Amino acid sequence: MKNILFCLFLATIINPSVALASNALSRFSQLKNAGLLMLDSQGQAIISDHADKAYIPASTTKLVTAWLALSRWGENYRFQTPFYFDDTTKTLWVKGSGDPFLVSEELDKIAKNLKLKGITQVNRIGLDTSLFQQNLVMPGTGRTNNPYDAVPSAIAANFNTVNIKKVNGKVVSAESQTPLTPYAKSMSKRFKRGKLRVNTGRNPRKAEQYFGELLFAFLKRNGVQVGSKIIGSNHLVGRPVYTHHNSKTLGEMIRPMMKYSTNFIANQLVLMMSAEEYASPANARDVQRYMQDKLARHFHWSNFTMKDGAGLSRGNRLSPRQLVDLLQSFKRWKYLLPQIEQGVYAKSGTLNKVSTLAGYVEKNGQIKPFALMMNQGVPYKFRNRIARELARK
Repeated sequence: MKNILFCLFLATIINPSVALASNALSRFSQLKNAGLLMLDSQGQAIISDHADKAYIPASTTKLVTAWLALSRWGENYRFQTPFYFDDTTKTLWVKGSGDPFLVSEELDKIAKNLKLKGITQVNRIGLDTSLFQQNLVMPGTGRTNNPYDAVPSAIAANFNTVNIKKVNGKVVSAESQTPLTPYAKSMSKRFKRGKLRVNTGRNPRKAEQYFGELLFAFLKRNGVQVGSKIIGSNHLVGRPVYTHHNSKTLGEMIRPMMKYSTNFIANQLVLMMSAEEYASPANARDVQRYMQDKLARHFHWSNFTMKDGAGLSRGNRLSPRQLVDLLQSFKRWKYLLPQIEQGVYAKSGTLNKVSTLAGYVEKNGQIKPFALMMNQGVPYKFRNRIARELARK
């Protein structure tokens, strides 16, 4: 940590007030398992300490995922979901594309457009989920009911989460735009009062069931006569009837992914990329292969590991220098990052005894990329205190 202490010593000679302002960086210099790199606007190191040591990046991994997706598809890309209709059996088939943002508002638009296409009766909904490997669970995903542990699926509604509440003992949807479905209602057994927001479970078939129920509900709401049967097959039958283009662009999806650190969106993106790249059902092994190959080819990195796109896996490894390399290439999309402190735009990462932060300090028209990685227990919001001090550099 001598580089940081030397920088602080010089700064104190030039401006004694800096000594008081640099308390967090002084404490950082005493950490045993941490690294930091910050460059000036010309790409020269302002602070460098253990910059080449690999650490667990946690959710700063989402910077990697965002860069890969934006580089591949472009910020204005819109994901598409094709629909087919079997006139004989009145089956509406959905070809799962992995779109991570098929929220209730999108399903309502889908139902409206299907009605405009002449669909007046749907007896069954068929789901083709062959884009993703069956029973897929990404590395690092926990077994909790929390939304951040939602498993990926080729067809998903509302990020594979359910949001319900009980009012006077009655179960209702906690979202005005989302109908209450049988599967959502079945979740009510888990609580007696208040609200409950949980994921749909580790079995992707539950998520697919929920999607089908919601689509039925929106079709009915829009005047389509519906049945209730939901089937699955990799061999859909019927004529192309409609292709839905998501209302949100990729850039508009990445902004909330960064702000709310949505693991589901991140993993959906890397799974879609790997499926497209290798023309095979998306799986965890191909995700790792895809991420590592693309990063090694573009940045000429070595000694790093990427196991998932969200940063949940403790097997991921990146160095501060590698993250800053990526940030240099990500600069044109920096406005997609949240402002976490005045003049600091960054993505944070948190796991047990892991606290990271990577992004940009913007001051006087200059943009300075930085990566802070601490793989040990530190005080709450300690990284924000360091960020505030970096912003003064």
